This record gives sequence, structure tokens and C-alpha cells, in this order.
Amino acid sequence: MEHLHSTEAALTALRSIAREYSREIEVSHDIGADQTSRRTAAGVGVTADPDGSLPHEAFVEFGGSPRISVRLYPDDGGDGDADSLITVEGVECPDVPRDSVPAFVRSVLSGLAYVRGRRFPPGYRLIVPLPGDETYKEFIPMVTLTPWLSTRVR
Repeated sequence: MEHLHSTEAALTALRSIAREYSREIEVSHDIGADQTSRRTAAGVGVTADPDGSLPHEAFVEFGGSPRISVRLYPDDGGDGDADSLITVEGVECPDVPRDSVPAFVRSVLSGLAYVRGRRFPPGYRLIVPLPGDETYKEFIPMVTLTPWLSTRVR
């Protein structure tokens, strides 16, 4: 997977995927330490981090079915390991590394993602395989099984 060094690089990759799958995409930006969701310690009117950088967070929504949204968080430690929160049909997949976001979204849109059902204890999991033997598994409460998720049950 390609290293995405910034939020804007991840947005460029997501816009490319939206064009590839003929999906509408809506993006909103939060720029500045006082605007981003993970900067609660920033004082009033403080826009830059202590190192002088300007944090950039973005929220992306894809049109169509399945409903996909991505919140790209800024890099907290300066080490390039920013993460994201991806929501597929109401199922939250937290802490997905920013570099894995395009592959995750592509896996869902291309039909590789599926839902695994279990009889005992009863429950479902959204399973999203990525290249390189990486797989994300998230629990789905039975009451939130949407029509799109229901068509993916194996």
C-alpha cells in the first residue's frame, strides 16, 4: 500500500476511488488545532500545534449504497501514523491506519467485504479483507443489519 503522508493525499486517493466507482463524494474540512476533534487540549484561538504545524482533519461521505463515511484524523505524534474512522452502513471500524483507507473503501465498493453470521452465540461481523493478508472484523448488532449488509451474509 502507498504511504499517504497527509490528509490531503488520502482525500486525493478517495476522490479517485469515487470516480472509479461512479460515486458522489462530499468532503468537509476542519483545519486548525481549535477545530479538529482530537485537539481538546488546544486553547481558545490556538490554531497551530506546539511544533508549528496546522492539523487537518476531513470527513468524507460517499453517495449510493453501501453508505460509507470516512473521518481522517490528523497525525497526532508527527510520525506519519495517523488513523481514521470508517463507517459502513452504520458499522464503525475505528483505528484504520490512513494508509489502509483507500484499500478498505475499494474492498467494500468492489464487493470483497462480507458479513459472517454465527448461530451460537448469535451475532454478525463485518469482514473487510485488504491486500497483504490484512483483515478488519467488526461486530454488528443484529438489530442494525441493513438491507445491504443482509445481502452480504455468508
